Amino acid sequence: MCWILRQDYRDPRKGNHGGRPAVITDDMIHTVLRRRATGEPVEKIRKDLIIPTGKRKGHNPSLASVYRALAEHEKTQRHPEAVEQAHFEYAALRQDLCPEAGPPASGPETSSTTPGSTAADLMRKS
Repeated sequence: MCWILRQDYRDPRKGNHGGRPAVITDDMIHTVLRRRATGEPVEKIRKDLIIPTGKRKGHNPSLASVYRALAEHEKTQRHPEAVEQAHFEYAALRQDLCPEAGPPASGPETSSTTPGSTAADLMRKS
């Protein structure tokens, strides 16, 4: 069971649901945001973006992909505490269910958790 918990790419609480990897990288999002702030339309920006990996490597992403990535970015910017809470709960769950997985890569220390702790209890301890 623990080998599944080590596969971070499958955890839906971290925004990963399996399936195809995203074609829009963080660098692309920042490029779109920077150029959009100057008033340039997304349709024109899209033509300058190049997909770095995968089946469509070297092609331009679709307009829908760009808008979807922008919407996801804005959602995480609007609710950073929810994203942080999800990462913290994932680290606590991972530590409780699979102690040999080691400490989480980042976030609050979870070594003082007990098996019956809730997320609210964990937040009060830190």
